[in-house]
Amino acid sequence: EEEEERVLVSEHTWRPCPTARRRLRVCLEWVKRQLFRVGEDWYFLFLLGVLMATISFMMDHLISRVYAAHCWVYQEIGDIGVLKYLSWTLYPTALATFSSGFSQSITPHSSGSGIPELKTILMGVVLEDYLAIQNFGAKVVGLTCTLMCGSSLFLGKVGPYVHLSAMAAAYLGKMRTSVTREYENKFKQREMLVAAQAVGVATVFGAPVSGVLFSIEVMSPHFAVRDYWRGFFAATCGAFMFRLLAVFNSEQETIVALFKVDLKIDFPFDLLETFFFVILGVVCGLVACAYLFCQRWMMVAVRRNWLTAKLLATDKPVYTALVVLLLSSITFPPGLGQLMASRLTMKEYLTSLFDNHTWGVRAPNASWAAEPGGLWQEWHHPSATVFGTLAFFLVMKFWMLIVATTLPLPAGYFMPIFIYGAAIGRLLGEVVALLFPRGLHPQGLSRPIIPAGYALAGAAAFSGSVTYSVSTALLVCEATGHLGHLLPTVLAVLVANAITQKHQPSFYDAPIIVKNLPYLPPIRSRHTASYKVVVEEFMQRRVVALAKGDGFQEVLGALDASADAEYPVVESAGSPTLVGTVSRAQLVTFLQSHQHPQAPPGEKVAPVGTLGDDCAIEPIMLQLSPWTSLHQAYHLFQLLKLQRVFVTRSGELVGAVGWTEVR
Repeated sequence: EEEEERVLVSEHTWRPCPTARRRLRVCLEWVKRQLFRVGEDWYFLFLLGVLMATISFMMDHLISRVYAAHCWVYQEIGDIGVLKYLSWTLYPTALATFSSGFSQSITPHSSGSGIPELKTILMGVVLEDYLAIQNFGAKVVGLTCTLMCGSSLFLGKVGPYVHLSAMAAAYLGKMRTSVTREYENKFKQREMLVAAQAVGVATVFGAPVSGVLFSIEVMSPHFAVRDYWRGFFAATCGAFMFRLLAVFNSEQETIVALFKVDLKIDFPFDLLETFFFVILGVVCGLVACAYLFCQRWMMVAVRRNWLTAKLLATDKPVYTALVVLLLSSITFPPGLGQLMASRLTMKEYLTSLFDNHTWGVRAPNASWAAEPGGLWQEWHHPSATVFGTLAFFLVMKFWMLIVATTLPLPAGYFMPIFIYGAAIGRLLGEVVALLFPRGLHPQGLSRPIIPAGYALAGAAAFSGSVTYSVSTALLVCEATGHLGHLLPTVLAVLVANAITQKHQPSFYDAPIIVKNLPYLPPIRSRHTASYKVVVEEFMQRRVVALAKGDGFQEVLGALDASADAEYPVVESAGSPTLVGTVSRAQLVTFLQSHQHPQAPPGEKVAPVGTLGDDCAIEPIMLQLSPWTSLHQAYHLFQLLKLQRVFVTRSGELVGAVGWTEVR
């Protein structure tokens, strides 16, 4: 009685202003209903865009400050060669080692870009801890330290930031379910993840339109139109906030393109130059094929070599330190770095390659060479021409970037290939400008070649061919604010993509292949004969099935014979008509609740029953025919996120098709 009295007293404890509190509660409920009348998703998408834009801007601001301090220390050392070398090499080595060690100590899933794993998750596969909130912190810190290394490491930000946006979207999705008090919905989670991909690209380049298109091309084999507006809304909020913060920080007077260029709009290119843009697309496609082949070979070689495999398994920071020390030593400015413009940052690389001047013609001009603030001067060397420095840059960065992709730290690889493509285009543009100094019509009005236009097309063509995307043509235009070369840029991107997609898998599909992740690669063969391949030719014919009348012994034998997550149930052994499926967990429960036929008589007697009586048999929602084509089965697996489908002929079970058979 005393206990009940205490409970009643605690329940009726007096609180001040009960009427005001009740009215406030009603008012808050009304505000919540009014705000969520248009859909609560839009508020969380807005929050996602603003949050990721703020983090991106803060990362860039911190990176620029720390890198400026490192450059100041390097300049203040003077002409002491040993100290300059130590200052140049130990700085990125220490940061990269810390990035690798810190991120790996928190979670091993924070290294790399994260896009291959995201593609697998969007296919319906559950990868544990890849979207965990602790991975978010590890990747933010690790990526910031990686980018502080500068161009010596030659790595970017796009891929990891897409992964970060996905992790933030997953966390906000859990917040949404707690606020709205709804059950967690997998379809809602997918919608947030699809929008997060566009936000990741938009908050790095300030390009919302190409961010949405890039996420569709790279991440989603099938895109739901209802996700289109969500992606655009979140990407626009993120890109606007990202550029608005630059205005608030007095970096710009108004919102402009991230890599603003000053190219001529009245006559951007001659019609005959289309031929050279096609050649640029062919060159980018061939170089992309070589790059993708070598990069995939390097990933396999590092895993198979006993020394590197041991270091990556036990001492990842040591492997990172050795590789970064090698790369930074090569880019040392008084050494080979002076032929690669190694003192430029990643952003300055693009800004210099998009320069409006023609370097090959004006390089000997002493007055123009003395122009203050000209980043092009880093590409000019007294003992080599700009053609030599650009060619040397392309040769060295080709293998250096491949080696850098094996580092176990958070890093992106889109920005480096974007810059590499711009260098290819710049070199070709300078060659064309040297061959035709007055343009392609020397007799008429002088219309000189603009090499920067070729750099724009090269950046889009090479990065697009490596990642299997065409939206990079629009990304170049949004990032630079220049639309004059849009058509030749799209032409070069299409040509480069046609060559690469014919011979090599995508850059983001290669890690999936090497890591053997559960993902369905695209059907590369478009020959007419591939459409004649039917399920009967590649299905799994030996399927462990159970009958409705099976007992303990048959269920135990099925569990021992196969490790499948679900088992087909047929009518009887003599009539293999498929009636449904039963999960492995239910079969284990069935065994635990029944007695083994050969059990000792002294044990506890369990009820005797059959599978059809004691287990819930789930009905079959989808089944394939033996004459279903390969392309139809492939698209069903992608659209419905299927893992395994049974094949029936006239209702009778004849086989099964899973990811292994489709691949």
